[in-house]
Parts: sequence; structure tokens; C-alpha cells
Amino acid sequence: MFPRLPTVTKALLIANIVLFLLQQPFLLGNGTFEPFMLQPLRDGFDPFSPGGNFQPWQLLTYGFLHGGFGHLFFNMLALFMFGAPLEQTWGEKRFLTYYLVCIVGAGLCQLLVGMMMADPATVLGASGGVFGLLLAYGMLFPNQRVMLLFPPIPMKARTFVIVFGAMELMLGATGWQPGVAHFAHLGGMLFGWLLIRYWRGQPPFNKRPPGGGPRKNHLRSVR
Repeated sequence: MFPRLPTVTKALLIANIVLFLLQQPFLLGNGTFEPFMLQPLRDGFDPFSPGGNFQPWQLLTYGFLHGGFGHLFFNMLALFMFGAPLEQTWGEKRFLTYYLVCIVGAGLCQLLVGMMMADPATVLGASGGVFGLLLAYGMLFPNQRVMLLFPPIPMKARTFVIVFGAMELMLGATGWQPGVAHFAHLGGMLFGWLLIRYWRGQPPFNKRPPGGGPRKNHLRSVR
């Protein structure tokens, strides 16, 4: 299955698909995985309280569960498209680190936004990690042509990232598309951007070698 995909991308695809199948009523059912979905913070910060409240592990586990076939399909399509070239560029360890940081960062942003909402919802899905991959692809391969699905319009990856980021910000601010965690998507992009800047030694992270000598250009090694 997926014989030509790099190791981590393949493993992430398989893990998401297997867990989605286990969520179905004819197997374990969705309720079995509720403790692993990202629950909003209720009654202040009490991460170890029993019941349906937030638990620390949910910041990671929610990113491997999905609410429906369409949700899974489009996230896995994006993981397939953008994950493979990024893993081939970065290597397995750095790619996995990046993806998981984006998942956790998206979850943190969603929790913060949920604290300002009257009725915050439970969140699940790999979209935060996927939007982080989209951001990374646009930064590493800005002139690469990508194709929108609806409508099928080709554009440069850098433009693709800007368009999707602007759409998510608009939809999140206006509430025109309820039921979608737009600020989690933006959080995945934000944390991905910060991590790439950190690896490159760019502001707000200025890496300097011991002794205060001139800073090396990290751009080539981490793209």
C-alpha cells in the first residue's frame, strides 16, 4: 500500500485511515474515541478532571480522528500531495517533528479561541497539521505550480498559501462557515511558520554560534 511514498507520510496516511475505520459504528464506534478528541476547556483549567473535559493528550490525538469520509479524504489528499515532497526534503525526523508541532499548535490556538466562545465545540481532524504542511510547501517551493480542485485553477504555491490563509482568516472572523475550526487551521500555519523560522535562525529566533561569530546561513539545510 502506497509503495512509493516516504516512510512517515505513508505511516500517517495509514494511521488516519485505520483510526477512521475504527470510528465507524460497525467496529468500535465514535464514542470510544471521544476521550481522544480535543475537548474545549470548561470550568477553568482543570486538565486532569474526569468526564468530557480537556485532557493533555488530546492536543495530539485529535489530529488522527475525523468526522466523516469527506473530512478524511481531503485531509489525506493534502497530506499525500504536500507531505511526500517535504519529507523527501527534510528527512523523516524533521518532517514528523514539524507535522506534530503543527497539530499541537493548532490545538492550542483552538483552545484559546474556544475560551472566548459561548458554546465551544469538540474538535477533531488532521487539518491543523495539513495547513502547516501547506504553509511549509509554499515556503520551500514558492514557484511550484499547484492546482485548486474547486475551481480547477493553477497557481504558484506561494499564492496558494496566501489565498487559503486569507480565506481561513475571513471565514473564521465572520463565522460564514460554522462547524469548521478555522482558527485551528491558522494555528497550524502559525506554528509551522515559527518552527521553520527557528530552524533557519531567522527572527524572532536569532541563532548565533558560540563565541558570537557570524551566523551561518541555515536556509540551505532546512530549505
